[in-house]
Amino acid sequence: MVLLHVLFEHAVGYTLLALKEVEESVLNLGKFHNIVRLVAFCPFASSQVALENVNAVSEGIVHEDLRLFLETYLPTKKKKVLLGVGDPKIGAAIQEELGYNCQTGGVIAEILRGVRLHFHNLVKGLTDVSACKAQLGLGHSYSRAKVKFNVNRVDNMIIQSISLLDQLDKDINTFSMRVREWYGYHFPELVKIINDNATYCRVAQFIGNRKELNEEKLEELEELTMDGAKAKAILDASRSSMGMDISAIDLINIESFSSRVVSLSEYRQSLHTYLRSKMSQVAPSLSALIGEAVGARLIAHAGSLTNLAKYPASTVQILGAEKALFRALKTRGNTPKYGLIFHSTFIGRAAAKNKGRISRYLANKCSIASRIDCFSEVPTSVFGEKLREQVEERLSFYETGVIPRKNLEVMKEAMVQAEEAAAEITRKLEKQEKKRLKKEKKRLAAIALASPENSSSTPEECEETNEKPKKKKKQKLQETPQENGTEDPPVSLPKPKKRKSFSKEEFVNNDLETANNGNLPKRKKSLTKQEPVSEPEEATNRSVPKKKRKLSLKEEPLSSGPEEAVSNKSSKKKKKLQKLAQED
Repeated sequence: MVLLHVLFEHAVGYTLLALKEVEESVLNLGKFHNIVRLVAFCPFASSQVALENVNAVSEGIVHEDLRLFLETYLPTKKKKVLLGVGDPKIGAAIQEELGYNCQTGGVIAEILRGVRLHFHNLVKGLTDVSACKAQLGLGHSYSRAKVKFNVNRVDNMIIQSISLLDQLDKDINTFSMRVREWYGYHFPELVKIINDNATYCRVAQFIGNRKELNEEKLEELEELTMDGAKAKAILDASRSSMGMDISAIDLINIESFSSRVVSLSEYRQSLHTYLRSKMSQVAPSLSALIGEAVGARLIAHAGSLTNLAKYPASTVQILGAEKALFRALKTRGNTPKYGLIFHSTFIGRAAAKNKGRISRYLANKCSIASRIDCFSEVPTSVFGEKLREQVEERLSFYETGVIPRKNLEVMKEAMVQAEEAAAEITRKLEKQEKKRLKKEKKRLAAIALASPENSSSTPEECEETNEKPKKKKKQKLQETPQENGTEDPPVSLPKPKKRKSFSKEEFVNNDLETANNGNLPKRKKSLTKQEPVSEPEEATNRSVPKKKRKLSLKEEPLSSGPEEAVSNKSSKKKKKLQKLAQED
């Protein structure tokens, strides 16, 4: 008898169930327990492992965790096992790699629906709330991984920028015509001298009342018009103008409106610069082939760079001429030869009989460039430059008959150059990342240094107050008796250095050995010359504890000669050894 097992994938792990009998009791938990029996449950170790497994299942790949789970808990006799799977792709992969017979659809779908409904009751320790949270978290991470969102490759900004650029062109043109008509009542001859809208608004704002224009303002006028002849013509026309006089209030309104038009034209230039930089990041090949403005219009009309990459070359060719296309299909006339790509320089340079041919060839290259930009990991403009060279060679072929290079040769050269450019770009990105990490480390180190200085001011003060009595104890004078029984005046000694702590027995043994050998132990040099203390009364009044006297090993009496110093040292050492032996 073939035993049917059902594999269920959940956000928290894999589940394997054995089917007892088939009944229509999926919605009832009591009856559903009679149908299925839990064989094994393998939870995921972390959310990252769960994401890896769900990606493998969605792509129809048997993950190593799933392989180990099935081989561990399914019977060894594979011919007697039938495994029910919800996804046909993963079922085919399991049957091919592991050898288990898999079944999908039919009763398996109903059983999996019941498992999904009663899953938190089948697995011990799992609640409905925790299962829902696991599903929600895995769903968000799976969607985020599928989208592969990259801030630097967003084409939405290009769509908005090119739309705003077109709107600004219309508005600036309308407002400039309004300034021309308004200021033309006062100075009508200026319209014929200056044709550019932005320059006209700047000159009108600069001149104001034409009667105040004189030769002193001629140099500034030349800077605005960028032409000395035009500046001279404006000055002559202002002297013999047929315009009406204008009041100061009207002139103020005209100047304020013309200043707004000038600011709009300046913003339009900055927006065009932004669009060029954004196109070089998102679609460098397309912008190198056909230009930033036309490439941005193609992306905006298609909706995104991905949609443009999916279009065939015939659709890219007539993109933007949909009305003419459907009108031609309706009237059975000639279909349009080009759409938005007509604004490129190539079609304008081609002869009338070759416009259709060059537009078809250009659309083909635009489709290739958009696909390279959309699916390449490192964006580079090498392919766009090579494709532009091919279009130039095709134009010269139509005009002169010179045979262009083959596409295979050009693409081989482009591949070599693209690899070099990609390596250089990755190198630059790595350097930038290293610099950023260094700056971040320095910033964190500065914060770490600044925080203890501000926060631990009170503990430092406490440490200083605790250290003061210790220093005073070390600086107290210690009295040592001489051989004749007299005591030396108190002497201020330097701060003694720290020594290693030895036990008393080791110290006595070492001193005895050195005394028997006749060699004196090496000690730190004592001060042979000491300055007299200026305040003996204060020093004598200081109370010195007895323990300090016994353990003071660094003071030596003043000696008049080298022989007395040696005798004093030997006598002192003997007394010290005797004292240490008595204490032991």
